[in-house]
Amino acid sequence: MPCSLGHRSQWDSMVPVDIWYGIDSIPADLGPTSVTIGVFDGLHRGHQQLVTKAVEHARRHGQRAVMVTFDPHPVTVFLPERAPLSVITFERRMQLAEEMGIEAVLVIDFTEELRGVEPREYVTDLLVGRLHTEHVVVGENFTFGAGASGTAEALAEFGAELGFGVDIVPLLDDDGERICSTNIRAALAKGDIARANWALGRHFTVTGPVVRGAGRGGKELGFPTANQYFPESVAIPADGVYAGWFVVEPTGAPLEGDMEPGVPYPAAISVGTNPTFGDEERSVESFVLDRDADLYGHEATVHFVDHVRDMEKFNSVEELLTAMERDVARVREILAREA
Repeated sequence: MPCSLGHRSQWDSMVPVDIWYGIDSIPADLGPTSVTIGVFDGLHRGHQQLVTKAVEHARRHGQRAVMVTFDPHPVTVFLPERAPLSVITFERRMQLAEEMGIEAVLVIDFTEELRGVEPREYVTDLLVGRLHTEHVVVGENFTFGAGASGTAEALAEFGAELGFGVDIVPLLDDDGERICSTNIRAALAKGDIARANWALGRHFTVTGPVVRGAGRGGKELGFPTANQYFPESVAIPADGVYAGWFVVEPTGAPLEGDMEPGVPYPAAISVGTNPTFGDEERSVESFVLDRDADLYGHEATVHFVDHVRDMEKFNSVEELLTAMERDVARVREILAREA
């Protein structure tokens, strides 16, 4: 599947998504719905199958397309030591859901609202009573209810009894690999951006504020970079140099220079600790090609396209500059092919 910047919907039009925080926030006058349920912690191609089926069914039958998801990730509640790194932010998950045609998202805090709820109560109260569900789409590994005692097959049995349809979607295998968030995290940890993007069906991205770094990029090296730092809970690619696109988020704040918010610009992206200079804090540093703008304080999204080289420690600034010039040339080649 080709990757895109993810700013355009696959549908001809988008309906603004409603976000309901908690079961009690579901509107009392909600009409019939087509629902898909899951953590959707990557909204990768496997997850997209579920969303697409729910949206298509809703449109065919005049229902509202609803995503039921969880925040925080249930694993962080029950096994915090095994909490997975975040592949996408919650905000990005909502944006992608909207772009795919989801009209409302129910965000459930598992610890407060569903822990200990038996499967039948889960179905009769949440799906039938609150969401007025007429159709549900889940993956074959879906579980629900206390102790994950409910299965996708049990949900189908409840549906036959209570009058709603259930689609159980097989897990997606492609090219001999399971499409799942675990494998995407593994690809990122190896710096295999092409594989991660293939599984996601779009570019892997990180979004955060541009902050001041050591300041040597522009003054000493002639390669000014936009520096971003992320919590350890966020998945970022392995240390190295990457080709990608840099997008300033359109927040309304004035942007000085020759860049515009919302426009993707080619960038050479360095991830790591700058071993040549002995830096210790890991960062994402983007050298935006052929542009000059004051980016400090602006939110920006970095779209990773492909790996250029691993991180290296150079013996001199001259060696580093030569490598950076090669990196920029390679980035131009990669992005020209994608464009």
